[in-house]
Amino acid sequence: MIARVAGNDYRTLTPPELGEWTPSLRVSVVVPAYGGQEKLDLALAGLAGQTYPEGLTEVIVVDNGSDPPLRLPDLRPRGTRLVACPVPGRAHARNAGLRAATGDVVHWLDADVVLDRQAVEAHMRWHHAAPYLVVTGRLRFTPAPLPTAGQVAGAQDLAELFEPAEPHVWLVDLVERTSGLTDGRSRAFSLHVGGATSVNAALLAEAGPMDTDLVLGQDTEMGYRLAQAGAVFVPEPLARAFHLGPTMRMRDKAPIDRVSHAFVADRIPAYRWLRSHPARQWKVPYLEVVVESDGDPGYDEVRASVDAVLAGTVPDVAVTVAGPWERAGAEGRAPLRDPDLDLTLILGHYAHEGRVRFAPSPDGRAEPSWGAVPYRLRLPAGWTPGEDTLARLLDLATEGGYGLVSVLLAEDSGRDITVARLERAAAFARAAIVVADGEPLDDAVQDTFGTFWVDGETYGFLREARTPTGRRGAYRARAEAQAEIARLTKEVERLRGQVTRWREESGRWRRSAVELRREVGALRKELAAARKVVQYGLLSSVKRAITRRR
Repeated sequence: MIARVAGNDYRTLTPPELGEWTPSLRVSVVVPAYGGQEKLDLALAGLAGQTYPEGLTEVIVVDNGSDPPLRLPDLRPRGTRLVACPVPGRAHARNAGLRAATGDVVHWLDADVVLDRQAVEAHMRWHHAAPYLVVTGRLRFTPAPLPTAGQVAGAQDLAELFEPAEPHVWLVDLVERTSGLTDGRSRAFSLHVGGATSVNAALLAEAGPMDTDLVLGQDTEMGYRLAQAGAVFVPEPLARAFHLGPTMRMRDKAPIDRVSHAFVADRIPAYRWLRSHPARQWKVPYLEVVVESDGDPGYDEVRASVDAVLAGTVPDVAVTVAGPWERAGAEGRAPLRDPDLDLTLILGHYAHEGRVRFAPSPDGRAEPSWGAVPYRLRLPAGWTPGEDTLARLLDLATEGGYGLVSVLLAEDSGRDITVARLERAAAFARAAIVVADGEPLDDAVQDTFGTFWVDGETYGFLREARTPTGRRGAYRARAEAQAEIARLTKEVERLRGQVTRWREESGRWRRSAVELRREVGALRKELAAARKVVQYGLLSSVKRAITRRR
């Protein structure tokens, strides 16, 4: 039985200890290179001294049009081949090496990276534990003078040659702040860097080769597709390596990010901050809604569902409508008698809507079609989500890390239920790898990502057509809300001013009261003095009267 990892918590796996196991998987180390023969010689010298069995290792050096052409040095692994790729670009070179690779695992290695003796073994022990892993070693960037190939091959510890060196700061920070990438909210696929990363070959075949249309960011984009194919990403600190000098990104981070973000935004929906535009569409949408029918799709039901989806608060959405579209005919003499008229109406109504495509499917179900989409909602035709329904479901799935959110739409007396399903692509890809014979796929999803049920009415689903608000209506509502906010803001300021005046007046009253208290106190003192005078005068008069009578 294949080991099951929940989310990206690879800590449930138990890889063997270095030097205390017998490996069986073959590894293909792919080294794309353009010039830099001296550094390539050091990289191959580092590979020649690996503890992983040489009989299970092949090294493919891809010469990406170097002038003069690269050569293989004497100090290299026995199974080393040189492949020519005249088309410029690292993605083309990587793909050429990938096509030549025959191993169970592909280990990307830059031509200016020297691996520690145990690095390949440290990678491969994980791949023996599970067949869907992506493992990245710990790179350090050294400014040290280049040693000889013989010194590299003879060194017991490369630190003697290359320290002091700098760590891969952003990668170390990513690993540390996500508990080693086990935090479910982390974008673990960012760990896929070409300098020293190994990938299961079957997983690579599922994800597809490097995107040669990208100018920069190919590693990250491939990491994202590997995640959608079910990958678990493992940072391996024992797989140490030294990068000979700083990377291009370390030298020019800001301009590189500017170029990279311009392209990866179209291809990596997980980078939500790059998709802040409220209306535009992208090559790979964040959500695909698949509208499905038990039988032939009906025009009114499909239109109700599709229009409600496109009018929602999630603009980064695409729709697939499943049906036997090959039966839809051209205009005839009696279109109203056409038994497949509804199919024709659906095709005609959405023929020029770029967010809608039609999937041929005789059973009403459709397979994914928009690329590496992270989420798919399977929605029965005729059911309509509310304006913010899809956003709420996506929030629930992402915050909970669920692989499947099932929405109970209806239940009849016969206990038959109607369900919409929000599926995380990565979860179902992982489940397809680990599922046992005869086991329901949803059970494997539950084990690896978790599942959750919600009530459709609570989340705003209805079985009726809705009148879309429309952008103009939304704009007016927003303008009215902003005007109301402005009015209330002015009213608040007015009330604050009035409160300030009241406070000033209250202060004056308090000061007046204090002065009055002082005056009353003085008057009381004067009154007391007067009483004493009167009392003394009366007493003197009485004494004089008594004296005269005597």
